[in-house]
Amino acid sequence: MLRVFSRSMRSAQLFRNSTRIISVSNVRNLNLLEYQSKELLRDSGISVQNFTIVDDLTQTNSALEKLHTDEFVIKAQVLAGGRGKGWFDNGFKGGVHLTKDRNAVANYVKNMLGHRLITRQTSKDGILVQKIMIAESVDIARETYVCILMDRQHNGPVLIASPAGGMDIEAVAEKYPEQIKTITLDIYHGIDDEIAKDVCVFLGFSDTDILKKAIYELKSLWKLFVDIDALQVEINPLVETIDKQIVAIDAKIAFDDNAQFRQQDLFALEDISEKDPREVDASRFNLNYIGMDGNIGCLVNGAGLAMATMDIIKLNGGSPANFLDVGGNVKEDQVFQAFRILSEDPKVKVILVNVFGGIVNCVTIAKGIIAASQNLGLKIPLVVRLEGTNVTEAKKVLSESGLSILTASNLDEAAKKAVISVKP
Repeated sequence: MLRVFSRSMRSAQLFRNSTRIISVSNVRNLNLLEYQSKELLRDSGISVQNFTIVDDLTQTNSALEKLHTDEFVIKAQVLAGGRGKGWFDNGFKGGVHLTKDRNAVANYVKNMLGHRLITRQTSKDGILVQKIMIAESVDIARETYVCILMDRQHNGPVLIASPAGGMDIEAVAEKYPEQIKTITLDIYHGIDDEIAKDVCVFLGFSDTDILKKAIYELKSLWKLFVDIDALQVEINPLVETIDKQIVAIDAKIAFDDNAQFRQQDLFALEDISEKDPREVDASRFNLNYIGMDGNIGCLVNGAGLAMATMDIIKLNGGSPANFLDVGGNVKEDQVFQAFRILSEDPKVKVILVNVFGGIVNCVTIAKGIIAASQNLGLKIPLVVRLEGTNVTEAKKVLSESGLSILTASNLDEAAKKAVISVKP
């Protein structure tokens, strides 16, 4: 269960790194920067490090006046993992730094702010750092792990806890399963004092005062989970400090896009400047798009079919330019917008449409293809494979359109025609 859920949360990044995917979620989840997640935690009564945000080098000194600590943590704020081991386009190493020298903070900020950070989860060009978080360092005595997530296997929320915090929870589950506690939660009842105490004792919070604080933190975490319509709230680590405090050091929060109508203020926080403009464009029309490095544009309905399409293209010697899932309830205008996005990509030399009409009507796809081809003045080869609901009528619509469309009866044939069409 842990493995399946974590895969779905990492699916977008996996798509960027490989065309051979194990699992995928076709939901575009809202992503917030680290400091934004910590602000949500703090507003819900969960203890976090004191921190401040700098987006201009001249703000550094005034920002430091708000902090009272012997050691500072300086973190580049980007939506990518591996920041600490990353490097900048100016040669500076590391997007996370610790220092006890107050005067050195400004130099760290200078070397990170306004420069591009490259990590194992970014493109080779990296991500422009526009904000720096400066936080008070914490003297950690012990690290634990706590996560609340929505899980299909349990038909609702579950609480996962481990005294082995600060580690990859999947590795803990594999090597030390006895250190994982999983509790199915009632969505209406949530985490009460009894559940919270049981989990906190399991986590090793034995001191009376610490136990009381930990119970409060856990109940506050549940309140946050419900209030923001979260799919996942993961605290790793949730620490006990030397001075007997409970602090959430790092948080990962996944949101339900279907709740956007209730969470408009929350979704307005999203910084789209880091996103591929094509992804942002596609999301406006409820299309799921992820850019890749190839030259065969793919328009498919369904994540599984999209993965199979990309695999077959690779097997036939081609390279997919994107993952574009139009979904099962696609309308004619969405097909047009999908074509527009693909045709505007200069890398795309041919478009392959692979649709299996279950919920979607193949005629809707056919009409969308014709409208897009005519209105966009499509100049590149177009290969279409349709199957399913009203496929015979759809093929008739395409054949009577007068357009130069290469049709295929199966996916392998479609992929071969697309690969051949790319070659001069």
